[in-house]
Amino acid sequence: MKVLVTGGAGFLGLHLAKYFSKKKAEVYLLDVAPFAKEEYPKSCRFMTGDVRDSSLINKIFKASRFDYVIHAAAALPLWKASDIFSTNVGGTKNILEASRKNKVKRVVYISSTAVYGVPEKHPIVEEDQRVGVGPYGQSKIDAEDLCFSYMKNGLDVTIIRPKTFLGTYRLGVFEILFDWIHDGKKIPVVGDGNNRYQLLDVDDLVSATFLFTKGNSSDFNSVFNIGAEKFATVKGDFKEFFAATKSKSKIFPTPAFLVKNALWLFEKLKLSPLYQWVYDTADKDSFVSIKKLTKTLRWHPRYSNSDALIKAYRWYQKNYLDIKSRGSGVTHTVGWKQGILGLIKKIM
Repeated sequence: MKVLVTGGAGFLGLHLAKYFSKKKAEVYLLDVAPFAKEEYPKSCRFMTGDVRDSSLINKIFKASRFDYVIHAAAALPLWKASDIFSTNVGGTKNILEASRKNKVKRVVYISSTAVYGVPEKHPIVEEDQRVGVGPYGQSKIDAEDLCFSYMKNGLDVTIIRPKTFLGTYRLGVFEILFDWIHDGKKIPVVGDGNNRYQLLDVDDLVSATFLFTKGNSSDFNSVFNIGAEKFATVKGDFKEFFAATKSKSKIFPTPAFLVKNALWLFEKLKLSPLYQWVYDTADKDSFVSIKKLTKTLRWHPRYSNSDALIKAYRWYQKNYLDIKSRGSGVTHTVGWKQGILGLIKKIM
């Protein structure tokens, strides 16, 4: 099986490369960013390129004749709006069109539960209304619409909408959280922490993605939510996490209305890396139904919310000095600049 993973230099791309390689797949990785090749299986093949470059994408597909494509490349919320739309929408169109022309057996598109906006109804099911919050959320909706269009015209496409996922090598916004916990700081939560906020371990996401390449069932031509099957309240999950890691940190409840308005202002002034969808959903229930996925694949996630947090943090502790030497950026493989959050940390 010959598989192309776009966004191959990213956090998810690395995990996909490792898992598919273990399953004896021939893995090709495409990204505009540089690869840390020493972290990948030696059998992987690396290609540098931008999914927005339709000419290059067509050449790559024509030359390699992939069986499956995992389209995980995406511009993240901290990027410029123009780059978010050109990458997430234009890039997706290029991948879908090249896949159609070159008879790819299936495209698995990694979308996001950000497409649901800030819903009041839970659990969220795949048929619920999509509401884009900010350029990132809207771009994911637009990209999904392209997938639906190509699906109707004969291309086999699976859309996966994962909850926020974490695991080894995941930094980004989680590096801010883990940095505070490492230093024993109080952890502010928006609201009282009694809401249920579902996460996802990257190993579960990768496992499910692989299963969608194990056949060409017409049932796979659809959209699927995925998240942890076991999760408690924010307060409950952190209680388990703090106990397991023997952390001195504690949850610090905050007034949601005031904090959200402050974070909105900090974001507009470019003083905080937290974007609107993150803080708008932080004090609310946020969980999806995964019944459609588990029924279709006859599979269940292995890790709970607390399992995922504990596993990721233990990796962070083990690699703390190396992580801190990398500097900051706007991807999930490096820490984000804390901005005004770093000042708040000093008083917590």
